[in-house]
Amino acid sequence: FGAMIGLLALAGCAGGTDAPSGVPDFITAEITHEGGLCYGRDIAPAVIQTVTAQEVDTPAVLAEDGSVITPATYRSVIRQEIVRERGELTFETICPPAYTAEFVASLQRALAARGYYAGPVNGIMDTATGRAVQDFQRTDGPDSPLLSIEAARRLGLIALTREQIDAL
Repeated sequence: FGAMIGLLALAGCAGGTDAPSGVPDFITAEITHEGGLCYGRDIAPAVIQTVTAQEVDTPAVLAEDGSVITPATYRSVIRQEIVRERGELTFETICPPAYTAEFVASLQRALAARGYYAGPVNGIMDTATGRAVQDFQRTDGPDSPLLSIEAARRLGLIALTREQIDAL
């Protein structure tokens, strides 16, 4: 069954770019089609942290024998540092024609079984389902409501690759 869904997903890319009814705009807006595959795009925002550091305001004054005549004074400096630059990520995704009611219901059940989705299993790719996909993928993939191929494999919705099977 998973292999069939995977084939349907990939076969769907060969056709036109019209979204099937019921697929929300956020799914089709970020998908590009290349060579029979579909790719999603995600913008990873920059991560900025606030750092408080102690800097020398006036250095210590030392005697010739090395003893401290006047101790150093310090001041606290607060500044912003970029921990991670903003970046764009492109990832293989499920093609829009594969978002059938049956596929979305399976997606909702898989996300619910892992504690990411609490809504109704109705086969509708709505904002709540997209948010659950995004939460599921956030640690190991794109921070996007678009379902990546890798996340679909981890959820058991499409077939594993030969390399993934051999690694088991």
